[in-house]
Amino acid sequence: MNRSPHFIGIDIGTQGTKVSLVNASGEMVTNSFIPSNLIRPEPGTVEQQPSEMLLAVIDGIREVKERSRIDPRYILAIGLDGQMAGIMGIDRDWNAVTSYDSWLDTRCEKYMPMMKEQEEQIIQLTGSPVTYAHGPKILWWKHERPDVYKRIDKFILPTTYVAGSLAGLKAEQAFIDYTHLHFAGFGDVLRNRWSDELLHAFDISKDKLPRIVNPWDIIGHLTKENAKLCGLAEGTPIIAGCGDTAATILGAGITKAGSILDVAGTASVLSCCVNEYQPDTRTKTFIYARSVIPDLWTPLAYINGGGQCLAWFRDMMAMKEGKVTFDELNTGAARESAGSKGLYFIPHFAGRVCPNNPFLRGSWLGLNWSHHQAHMYRSILESIAYEYHGYLAVIRQLIPDARFTNVNVVGGGAKGDLFNSIKADVLNVPYTTLNNSDTATVASAVIAGYGIGFYTDIAETMNSIVKVKRKIEPNADNHKLYTPLAETYQRALEALTPIYRNHLS
Repeated sequence: MNRSPHFIGIDIGTQGTKVSLVNASGEMVTNSFIPSNLIRPEPGTVEQQPSEMLLAVIDGIREVKERSRIDPRYILAIGLDGQMAGIMGIDRDWNAVTSYDSWLDTRCEKYMPMMKEQEEQIIQLTGSPVTYAHGPKILWWKHERPDVYKRIDKFILPTTYVAGSLAGLKAEQAFIDYTHLHFAGFGDVLRNRWSDELLHAFDISKDKLPRIVNPWDIIGHLTKENAKLCGLAEGTPIIAGCGDTAATILGAGITKAGSILDVAGTASVLSCCVNEYQPDTRTKTFIYARSVIPDLWTPLAYINGGGQCLAWFRDMMAMKEGKVTFDELNTGAARESAGSKGLYFIPHFAGRVCPNNPFLRGSWLGLNWSHHQAHMYRSILESIAYEYHGYLAVIRQLIPDARFTNVNVVGGGAKGDLFNSIKADVLNVPYTTLNNSDTATVASAVIAGYGIGFYTDIAETMNSIVKVKRKIEPNADNHKLYTPLAETYQRALEALTPIYRNHLS
């Protein structure tokens, strides 16, 4: 039986719960995945049952433990990350009073205008524009379900609920780590505390909110009963953990100012690492989040469904031609010149998120008889790069001396060399792919190791684990060509807004 040190990293995601067993070198030994059960009883409502989330974690831990044959005494700590913008309520004995009110749930929309009246102050204090997150959700429970609201002792996160259940906590021990505060609605992220101003403005009692902790703080230890269910040793330390985005960013090696992370998934997410807190009150593009690493910030913006546009185009072509692969589309697009012969694509099929513009819709601009499938596909790739170009322009306005040295890319889109080279050319920053795709659970395992003192430095540990697989340097000529095209793309977004606003009204 293996007796070397190991850690468990848990990611409680929207699609499912992933549990990874990670050794002391940061290598994943084995993992499990249990799909989520999203409940949609009516339009706008998306929930999960806390008991099912807890059971998924217990089953996942037991599965990786049994498969690995590790002596449970050498699984030294448990770390968690998970969905960030949703909430749930517990009573004083840690019983779930509500279902998990998912970040996908939009019931709270009627309370967003109330908060938007003070949005500039909210952005200044929390770092985030008003969105479907804790603030409006708490107001919804307070005004729409007052009887339930009275029974709620604390509003907490799914990771908090699971960790506290495993450790047998009471509500007075409830916690939230600082990487979630930008979504918490009533936080003062710079001072790492709850904002008395915001709580007073919206008549929310601070007693309903948990204490704020560090991601690596030990919040409790595995109870005897839960240890038996998990197959671990009683008393195994449980670490507070962090948000799933924060874990992904850390696990991708974003550990110092000047680094950028591109999450090329269904959503196209760009996050950069800076050492100044400069909330985006003017353009409201960036969600200004804390890094796990103290004194660093990881502002991010994203295209909702950016990567999904690529899958949509592939599927459209498949309807016409039979099975079509991304490799085939990329090969064809690589033969075409930068700029797609003046063709532009707008990837905002359901409106723009960062900054919020619900009126935009997907479009191609500039089509002529010379354009064909390869130009159309390449223009989708370029549009996402142009959007990223706009994001970095905002950051440079907020922090004029910001300098970016590298982009680490993860997600399914990281496999596309053409996509990476286009983005490198547009941003004029080298793109690097990594050796590890499971960044969140590895990061949570490292945080757990740091929390018990096994690792002495989180950044150094992650830097030793994350390895560059391939590096793509920007092409200077292409960058020169792309820069005015990216600026034209931004003007196109502005010009299309009133057209779609009139069309949709």
